[in-house]
Order: sequence, then C-alpha cells, then structure tokens
Amino acid sequence: MDKITDGKNILLIEDETNMARYLELELTYEGYMVDVTHDGREGYEKFEENKYDLVLLDLMLPGINGLEVLRRIRKNSDTPVIIATCKNDVMDKVAGLDSGADDYIAKPFVIEELLARIRVALKKHAAKNSQHANSDSRVFYFKPLTVDIQQRQVRVNEDIVDLTKTEFELLLYLMQNKNNVLTRKQILNMVWGPDYEGQTNIVDVYIRYLRVKIEEKYDIQLIRTVRGVGYYAKEQE
Repeated sequence: MDKITDGKNILLIEDETNMARYLELELTYEGYMVDVTHDGREGYEKFEENKYDLVLLDLMLPGINGLEVLRRIRKNSDTPVIIATCKNDVMDKVAGLDSGADDYIAKPFVIEELLARIRVALKKHAAKNSQHANSDSRVFYFKPLTVDIQQRQVRVNEDIVDLTKTEFELLLYLMQNKNNVLTRKQILNMVWGPDYEGQTNIVDVYIRYLRVKIEEKYDIQLIRTVRGVGYYAKEQE
C-alpha cells in the first residue's frame, strides 16, 4: 500500500542550519523528498521554479520574511503551507493563518507532532483536489459571481473580490453545495479540517466576512441562514 509520503515533495525554508538539517533528515527518513533553502527570497524562487506538495516555512528569514513568502505563494497557489517558527505569540499565529497558512506549529516541537500535521495537511489537500476534479467545471458561474478554481479568483461582474484562502474555500464549498443546507460541523470539517479544535462560531465570523466583502458591497444576497442549523448558498434571482 502506498503511503501518503510516497512521491511527496516538501520545500523546507528554514534559516537555522542545524534545525534545517535535522528536519531534512527526519523528513527524508519518512519517505519525503526535501529541498532546503535558508533564505526567504531564494525559497520563493524555488517554489516558483518547481512543483511541491507542501511548504514548511519559518517566519524569521533573511531576504524576505516568512509572511511575505506566504502571501506571494497564496497569490497563485493553494499548496499546503505549515509555519514552523519560534514565534509563539497569538498575534503571530493569527497573522500566519489569516495570510493563508494551513497550520502553525511553534518551536520547540516534537517531530512526531510535526509529521502528523504534515500528513493531515496533505490528506486535506488531496481530498479538496479530488472534490474539485469531480466537479462539472473548474469555473463556477453563480449569478452574479464567477469563481475560477484554478486561478483561485472571485469576480462580481468585472470586479475582482479580494478573499483570503479560508474565505475562498468557504465560499467555494457553499457554492458547490448550492441550495443544500450545510451545518456548522460540516463546514468546519471541510474548510478548517477535522482536527480543528477552536470555537464553532469561527464559521459565523467568516460568513460575516463574506457578507461584508460581497453582499454588502454589491447589494446582493447569496448566503442564507437557517437559524440553529447552518447556512446555504442560493443564486440571486
């Protein structure tokens, strides 16, 4: 049986030489193929030049910092990114996740925990790709929205709507299940992952973000609430 590690390429961007070498050895032992760089700018250039299944990213990097690397990656790619850093402040974690990181782990960590988080991120990404591949189209037309899955771009008429990674995934999930009521638990499992341990009201918070950026700005109604249950998307008539 193939393991989730088989054929998986990881880009490790870590400026601490000893830590980078340790992680490279552990990941290689687990069956991953690993490219290592110690500089943010060089790391992003490597990402642009090659195909990776996951990026393991430090925040405090020379060249350009980790958050900027992440933002650049997220402009055109949904490749899983796990931040591994000594910065353990809550606001640093929030900034990383809001910028599009799939996970965040603070140093020092136990290698087994990091490996588990990598497996979860890869499995979640594979499940989303499978769902998208089984869709009728890579572009959703949802009057008056156009959602391009490959370009990860949302438009209302000719305007591009600037969404975070999580906002995009939430909107796409609602659209793929239009007219079907989705519970908060279903949404959490698909968008945030089955291992999410935060508050369920995070769904309500991000629904509000979408309503501000789309419904209120363009005076349309797409997301409907079923009180006490969840949400569904309905095309504007």
